[in-house]
Amino acid sequence: MRVVVAGSSGFLGGHIVRALAGRGDELVTLVRRAPRSAAERAWNPATGLLPASALDGADAVINLCGAGVADRRWTARRRALLRSSRIEPTRLLAAACARHGVPTLLSASAVGYYGDRGDDPVTESDGPGRGFLAELCADWEAATAAAASGGTRVVNLRTGLVLGPDGGMLPRLRLLTKALLGGRLGSGRQWWPWISVADYTAAIAFLLSGTAAGPVNMTAPNPVTNAEFTAELATTLHRPAPWVIPAFAARAALGGFAAEVLGGQRALPDALMGAGYRFLHPHLAIALRAYAA
Repeated sequence: MRVVVAGSSGFLGGHIVRALAGRGDELVTLVRRAPRSAAERAWNPATGLLPASALDGADAVINLCGAGVADRRWTARRRALLRSSRIEPTRLLAAACARHGVPTLLSASAVGYYGDRGDDPVTESDGPGRGFLAELCADWEAATAAAASGGTRVVNLRTGLVLGPDGGMLPRLRLLTKALLGGRLGSGRQWWPWISVADYTAAIAFLLSGTAAGPVNMTAPNPVTNAEFTAELATTLHRPAPWVIPAFAARAALGGFAAEVLGGQRALPDALMGAGYRFLHPHLAIALRAYAA
């Protein structure tokens, strides 16, 4: 299978490229610098530059573009970047998939699509929530419309907290817990839908070869609350995690992003499980023993 990957330099992109190359796929990666190998193609979503040859013969495109939502405070400028770094590349790739007749587009999204739903379980059949991230995710997914209209099978990857040893939130949480600074955020009752990086990459491979289309919750089947996550990580690391970060302190430190970590989604992977995917790490304790111990 010939697969074009946008966003390959990030945490998830690196894992996906290694996993697909390991199973024998031919990878083409889109980069925003001068190419360093025959497998790279330069592109620039801001100017609409995407060489026609980049998608020649492609069986699938994986779009993982987007600036990190938790990297910096959500100033007006940062919010604009969070939108442009997702929507512009997605529109460009979706239109290119339609022009080139690419059979499949897997395009990143997030469980933030659902907004804060409290204790209510949410599946792919639920509509969008409210708030900046929910609106961003809805627009992000809508940016794939050209591909779907052109006959491409589009999968919107509504991703939760991805757990791995070399990226995402887990290394930071592990460091804090080992330093005896671990603790819950606010009430701790907010749901944290998660998935191991091994399941994320395996699910990508599964979706590439399958027929699923539309939104897919990229989350494990057993979401936990923030308090449960904190306690399980502390148990794995044989450390106490007695601290509480009050909601007001989180808001002061994180700005607009605080609403996302103080709220949550009890997201369930109905589409993945309905399609027959079997999880490698269905329970948090198994994933933490693999990546945090």
